[in-house]
Amino acid sequence: MAEIVIVPDAAAGGAIVADEIARLIRGNPAAVLGLATGSTPLPVYDALPARLSGVDLSRVRGFALDEYVGIDPSHPESYRSVIAREVVQPLGLDPARIRVPDGSLEGIEHAGDDYERAIGEAGGVDLQILGIGTDGHIGFNEPGSSFASLTRVKTLTEQTRQDNARFFDSIDDVPRHCITQGLGTILRARHLVLLAFGAGKAAAVASAVEGPLTASLPGSAIQLHPHATVVIDEAAASDLARADYYRYAFANKPAWQGL
Repeated sequence: MAEIVIVPDAAAGGAIVADEIARLIRGNPAAVLGLATGSTPLPVYDALPARLSGVDLSRVRGFALDEYVGIDPSHPESYRSVIAREVVQPLGLDPARIRVPDGSLEGIEHAGDDYERAIGEAGGVDLQILGIGTDGHIGFNEPGSSFASLTRVKTLTEQTRQDNARFFDSIDDVPRHCITQGLGTILRARHLVLLAFGAGKAAAVASAVEGPLTASLPGSAIQLHPHATVVIDEAAASDLARADYYRYAFANKPAWQGL
């Protein structure tokens, strides 16, 4: 099962994950990171610069989870722009080594295969950051996605579009299609770190980690992974049946194991 780490708040969760990423990069200067967007991973990205000060990051590579199809790459809410703004620039990463799926309409039919090839050529992802949607999606793998799915174009549900409308002027501006790493792609990463904060994510978290393994709840795919860590605050943990055990297990975890 995944390791469940319950923290007081999002800032504490971000600090724990940032510590693990810094440890990874110090041990492997050519580490490959899987980068999520949205509000959930921001505490991680905010905590990283202080932990990586003075560390050579010139060989670090990164792959974003997803991108909107048909959005102008220069749009402030394209994930290319978001990753540049929230990760690449604050950390001083080499922009040429950070990839985002190509959501351009021209060539979209083979963009998924191109992205899979690029991840493989980089040696795979060492640590994949994940959020989870209120309907249980990870990446843009909406309910019903195959656990074997690879990077491909998906149609966003209306719930996802409504959830993401806060980043746009109106829901009419939210694209209907995306290109996303598949669940099979995500599961190939060597370490999965899923973050969730707030009571609105409690039901999805409980279903993902304690519910049945089902394509109807894509986040439950993390149950298949040998090294998955779920970092959540008390509000997001409120529906967990075994929360006391998770707290006990983490409090008594050997320090050498890391996250």
